[in-house]
Amino acid sequence: MPTIRPSLDDDLPAITAIYTHHVLHGTGTFEIDPPTSQDMAARRADVLARGLPYLVAEEEGRVLGFAYCNWFKPRPAYRFSAEDSVYVADAARGRGMGRLLLDALCEQAQAAGVRKLLAVIGDSANAGSIGVHRAAGFTEVGVIRSVGWKFGAWRDIVLMEKPLGAGDTTAPE
Repeated sequence: MPTIRPSLDDDLPAITAIYTHHVLHGTGTFEIDPPTSQDMAARRADVLARGLPYLVAEEEGRVLGFAYCNWFKPRPAYRFSAEDSVYVADAARGRGMGRLLLDALCEQAQAAGVRKLLAVIGDSANAGSIGVHRAAGFTEVGVIRSVGWKFGAWRDIVLMEKPLGAGDTTAPE
């Protein structure tokens, strides 16, 4: 049974390897060139500096996936809305790792004051990501057609949302 826990500096090689695989072989991210370990460390530090969660799924000492959220946009009015990112090692796909990570991320994002979690899913054919978000209570709010060019084809993005806690029913504290 995997453990979901806060990420550590020592997890960065595994996180970088998982993400590199997705950049090179998947359409869930529209990055073309894999970021370096230093890039990934800086991205993680940025998330943590904002008081937001950056999690890993670990089993038998191996990191099998990671998830984090970051502010949706930098302007202050967006400070209660965050965008999630969830990536699972290719060898761990289909084992429910993404759902475990996403559920824990929702819980911790809410504890950090996030009221709306957004998914900007690369590729409308990305059934795995769309399915895990739907199963975690996200609803689709739209598709932006042909917004990215990767692997020789135009790719859509699917926008999904999930209110956290009181959502928009009360003013934030």
